[in-house]
Amino acid sequence: MTVRERRERERAQRERLIVTTARNLAEAEGWDAVTTRRLAELIEYSQPVLYSHFTGKDAIMAAVAVEGFAELAAQLDAARAKAPGARTALAAVVSAYVDFAERRPALYDAMFTRAVDLQFAHPETPAALRQAFGALRDALRPFTGDDELDLHTEVLWASLHGLVTLMQGERLPRETHERRIALLLDRFVD
Repeated sequence: MTVRERRERERAQRERLIVTTARNLAEAEGWDAVTTRRLAELIEYSQPVLYSHFTGKDAIMAAVAVEGFAELAAQLDAARAKAPGARTALAAVVSAYVDFAERRPALYDAMFTRAVDLQFAHPETPAALRQAFGALRDALRPFTGDDELDLHTEVLWASLHGLVTLMQGERLPRETHERRIALLLDRFVD
């Protein structure tokens, strides 16, 4: 291994450490607790080292968000693959989406709520974001065909996000969650 290859490997490992540490800290204490100073202390590197990888906290959150979209896409694809039919697959994907948001609130927050420099529905959209959208789109396709499939997928995604966000904010009662999800599904499959 050349010196250059070793340095590149070490740089990638440091970047991975920064992202993982930020994510873990955010899940434990919330994004307000994540600062470059705190991250530098936790990973035992100086703040300038963090800034040699990321321009600041927003860029770190964006890296965490991209990682989250990749995980979300994988979970949605896995849920759809296990389902025996189209309606069951869509219900499984919706359930996996809600479960993901509930189990990882800080990650979900970075993906959808925090001000990060990630563009959706744009040529420069990161692959992980397109994959998550594609997982929803693939589950919805049997009910819409290709007739405005992207538009239907955006409405489903926005609806899920709204329900999740309102429930997490305790603005919708948890006890009627399943009924709301069933109603949403009925609007797409009937």
